[in-house]
Amino acid sequence: MTRYGRDEPYEVFEIEDFPLACGRTLRPARIAYRTYGELNAARDNAIVYPTWYSGRHWDNEWLIGEGMALDPDRWFVIVPNMLGNGLSSSPSNAPSPDGGPSFPPIRVADNVEAQYRLVTERFGISTLPLVLGWSMGAGQTYQWAVSHPETVQRMLPFCGSPRTAPHNRVFLDSLRAALTASVGFDGGRYRTPPEAGLRAFARIYAGWGFSQAFYWDEVWREMGHTSLEDFAVGFWEAFFLDDRDPNNLLTMLDTWWHGDVGATPGFTSTEQALASIRATAIVMPAEKDLYFPPEDEAWAVSHMRSGTELRVIPGVWGHFAGGGANPVDTAFVDAAVAELLARPSGI
Repeated sequence: MTRYGRDEPYEVFEIEDFPLACGRTLRPARIAYRTYGELNAARDNAIVYPTWYSGRHWDNEWLIGEGMALDPDRWFVIVPNMLGNGLSSSPSNAPSPDGGPSFPPIRVADNVEAQYRLVTERFGISTLPLVLGWSMGAGQTYQWAVSHPETVQRMLPFCGSPRTAPHNRVFLDSLRAALTASVGFDGGRYRTPPEAGLRAFARIYAGWGFSQAFYWDEVWREMGHTSLEDFAVGFWEAFFLDDRDPNNLLTMLDTWWHGDVGATPGFTSTEQALASIRATAIVMPAEKDLYFPPEDEAWAVSHMRSGTELRVIPGVWGHFAGGGANPVDTAFVDAAVAELLARPSGI
């Protein structure tokens, strides 16, 4: 039986000199990743499944397993950790002069280029049957299909977008303000993480991650919480107090804020970048997602190739419909992955 979890070992791919979109260079860039399954002799069974905002590779494991669409007995699933998440190169682990608040700005395209080098240089892979991801992982999925259309055969972004919307940026600005205004933040040069700022950060997140209906129906009781305050402290505050460095959070927040496939070199607009995607795609927003509402992804699909499917995840779980938080939504996402893998390749 394959063992998963945060205590299991992972690997690191190091790029000696990695130029970034901002003009700076990481020396080196370190991409932490874990793989599930075995790469076949033809090197044509690899799937890339990037992490999300503050998530680590083990947080993606809910969608990987025996009998699921991402079955390691068939597929070689690569889960690369985002730059800034504390495992890959991040403010919390970068050597001088790039550590702490001096860490360079990271863009979605930087993550994808590092992952592309991992896939091609470490494993010798030239085509990917599927790239998929949740939230910021969905943003990376779109970027993969735009930056490397010759590589990505299928794509399934769920609960995420190719461009960060203005309302989403308002949310991100409030998170940034909560951390940077906290007592003890000290311009990012804190000796210990400012707990008050992290708790405020979590409280803002609590109003966005799940839908209004989720709270009205007290669905948090299904997660084992006994009151609204118990949920806010036991789920949200505990989440962001669990080894999540504020400078790391701010780096990934900045990546999210600037997300836009239209910024890819060679394109002049988001619409043009979306039209260039060749991959067979199912785009899956959640019905009541406050970050990435279905109408935003309907707009994206309207600019993609004919036959691209918009499939909405129904229910009240909001953004976390795509986070593996409940078995009904997990089954819905898993079924879509299986169906997409059975469809003809877009390239």
